[in-house]
Amino acid sequence: MKPPLPQKTCAACGRPFAWRRKWARDWEQVRFCSEACRSGRYARAKEKPRKGA
Repeated sequence: MKPPLPQKTCAACGRPFAWRRKWARDWEQVRFCSEACRSGRYARAKEKPRKGA
């Protein structure tokens, strides 16, 4: 049986995400779960649409 992978919480959306092999070298610097969260697209999608737009 494999041991559980380390997890972190995303700085943008607050969801937990697990370690990935591509992050092995810089796991300490990883803060976001996805490219959308890193670029801010997730935050803009959660905002309410403006009236008149």
